[in-house]
Amino acid sequence: MDMSVSTLPKFILTDSYKTTHPFLYPDAKKMVAYSEFRSAYGKDTQDQRIVLYGVRYIVQNYLEKPWTQQDLDDAVIFFKTHKATLDGSHTEFPFPKDLFQKMIDENNGYFPVKIQALPEGSVLYPHTPVMQITAEGEYSRLVTYLETILTHIWYPSTVATLSRRCKDLIHKYFLDTVDEEFMGALQSRLHDFGFRGCTSVEQSVIGGCAHLLNFDGTDTMSAAYYAQFKLNNGKPVGSSIPATEHSIMTSFNTEREAMLKLIEKFGDGLAACVMDSYDYANALENVLPTVAAEKLEKGGFLVLRPDSGDPVTVVLDALKAADLVFGHVVNKKGYKVINGASVIQGDGIGYENISEILRKVKEEGYSAMNVAFGMGGGLLQKVNRDTMSMATKLSHITYADGKEREVMKMPKTDLKKVSLPGELVVVKDGLTGTTTVYPLESKTPKKDDMIIVYNGGKKVDWKWESFDQVRARLEREWKTSANHKTHDAISKELRSKIDNVRHKQENKNDQDRTNICLLSQKSEESTLKDRHQAWMVRR
Repeated sequence: MDMSVSTLPKFILTDSYKTTHPFLYPDAKKMVAYSEFRSAYGKDTQDQRIVLYGVRYIVQNYLEKPWTQQDLDDAVIFFKTHKATLDGSHTEFPFPKDLFQKMIDENNGYFPVKIQALPEGSVLYPHTPVMQITAEGEYSRLVTYLETILTHIWYPSTVATLSRRCKDLIHKYFLDTVDEEFMGALQSRLHDFGFRGCTSVEQSVIGGCAHLLNFDGTDTMSAAYYAQFKLNNGKPVGSSIPATEHSIMTSFNTEREAMLKLIEKFGDGLAACVMDSYDYANALENVLPTVAAEKLEKGGFLVLRPDSGDPVTVVLDALKAADLVFGHVVNKKGYKVINGASVIQGDGIGYENISEILRKVKEEGYSAMNVAFGMGGGLLQKVNRDTMSMATKLSHITYADGKEREVMKMPKTDLKKVSLPGELVVVKDGLTGTTTVYPLESKTPKKDDMIIVYNGGKKVDWKWESFDQVRARLEREWKTSANHKTHDAISKELRSKIDNVRHKQENKNDQDRTNICLLSQKSEESTLKDRHQAWMVRR
């Protein structure tokens, strides 16, 4: 029996309550929804740029493949017993079976919506629609059915944004302490150690590929393979080096023996050795000097890896020990570069302490190129949907009678959750790299930079780009937007529309409250009259 999640019927790839919504929406000719990030990454309000990534994976794996009759049959069996009751029994859950049967029979199983999205690797700002979903006719009621799975772009986008922010931190110190001819080493300064911290193989692929938009270094081979052969026409994307782990070091009688084995097998190239299996200070001060001759004879590059202790302290200890054993040269910028050795810190690394470590390294007179970082859970796991507040909301409806209405969520208890009304257009400024959102009816934008990536199974005028092309877009747009790290993405036209829609809705709410009061008053008067009549009868 195939137990993989790929065998799940596609109709259940949503939240339970979504299957009831086709019964609850008003009759309509057309409905439109959109997705946005309401906030940027982290606490640094001086840089609100966001990296978009992950649309392709969802569209290709879940929408470009038809939803089958078998999917529907299996879902129907499931829904027979999914509804909870007060007595604890399992009864039939509301499910638009007839609508989905129509989709299979008349649309060959392709989900009947149009999806527009910004290109992969785009740089954008909070409140910029990253996706717009349009459903028409009888299928209008399915406009938000895909919200659950489409919202999953929060994950790769957040990882890609975090990874890029780390690159900016490291790049800052590279500019100060690394010679121009070695700036290319920046690409290997943040290494993905996150596979074992992921919840699933699929997560490792999606998150690992997001990191590879920014760096070459990874031990998450699932992502490196996927990016290379599924997304980049076989051209390599990520790389790694041979390295020991604690089981290697402790399997030998002494750490020296383990280090000599590493040097014997891989010492002519790049290789890394973990140094704290027993006594970190002893390994640096006493063991390392005893293998120096063999290392120098091999002529390769040895990377020392601390794996416990205070991250700042252990990095500096390793640098100083390697300096004593192998010596250094002073580069053109006046900073020490150790001969044939460096350090990678992979324990406890997060965005917050990378800068702290590099600041101290610089203060001690060492170039930033002497240090690399490995990030595991901090990169692929310690993020969530709220990190950049991803949301999908209904924004427009054309009712069955042809009347149009712009829809807008506006909770008084949390104004951060106010949504955008109407059908939307996103324009990217090639000079500033900024994104601005306009109402569809605005005459300002010459074009919409959101492209149709899926149209209910119909052929679209769009070809998915290679991973290298996506990388290039990110590099280009990140550089272009460097002088505009903060930006209000909502245009004057859209802001005016928001005010108008809010004003209309508030008037409707006021009228509703008035009507409710009148109804309540009439109900109370009717109740008093009934009581009086009942009293008279009793008399």
